[in-house]
Amino acid sequence: MMKLNFTKNFIRDYRKLPLEIREIIDKQLELLLSNPKHPSLNIKKMKDPRNIWEGRITASYRFTFQIIKGSYIMRKAGTHDILRKP
Repeated sequence: MMKLNFTKNFIRDYRKLPLEIREIIDKQLELLLSNPKHPSLNIKKMKDPRNIWEGRITASYRFTFQIIKGSYIMRKAGTHDILRKP
């Protein structure tokens, strides 16, 4: 069973987001744990040498993560701008 681990950057990003986006993130993270292939997540590997993945929160918001030893390491959350420096 995969687990979620949160970086300081992710926690900082999360706290800055509007409440309705945070609620959607919570739902998407539950989905990531239960069904990572769910179409609403739109999970895809980024072109980054550090093996970083991105997932969809809404049409305008994304989260980034790495998969390390049975854990999703949540890196960032926010608008598409976060994808420039995942």
